[in-house]
Amino acid sequence: MNARERLIEGNRRYLAGGGEALRERLAKEGQRPYAIVVCCSDSRVIPERIFSADFGDLFVIRVAGNVLDRHQLGSIEYAAEHLGCPLVLILGHTGCGAVAAALSGHAEGFVSFITDEIRAAIGMETDPNEACRKNVLRGVETVREALKEIGDLTVLGAVYDIADGTVDWL
Repeated sequence: MNARERLIEGNRRYLAGGGEALRERLAKEGQRPYAIVVCCSDSRVIPERIFSADFGDLFVIRVAGNVLDRHQLGSIEYAAEHLGCPLVLILGHTGCGAVAAALSGHAEGFVSFITDEIRAAIGMETDPNEACRKNVLRGVETVREALKEIGDLTVLGAVYDIADGTVDWL
């Protein structure tokens, strides 16, 4: 089965699995997520599973290396101001390929935009886990500074361990 066929079959299973009432309610009433999660695009990092969240619970923004630019900040601003999300979580993870690429200095093309941001966050750090933490903390500070005019917005950072599933709150 090719990738397209897998997606089609997955959607069939999804539709057969129930949840119509919740989907219909959210379609009618709109979304009211309780948190904004900015995380890496890594396929092993699925916030809805990590936090046992349901449809409509999380406003998830995914980008390799959980880096931030105007697009991500605009998405955060939208969710905070228009959807009433009171919390932003910048979620990094162990074994991050974007952090590894930044540490190795081997990034070309558009990937270099991501690794340049990570390198700016980690400075001379060489330990991958500490680099991940520094990258998350820079994201936290970026959001706090860029969106400080939004009243009661809490901004936190955490690192998800892909091996054991724990979340280390920073």
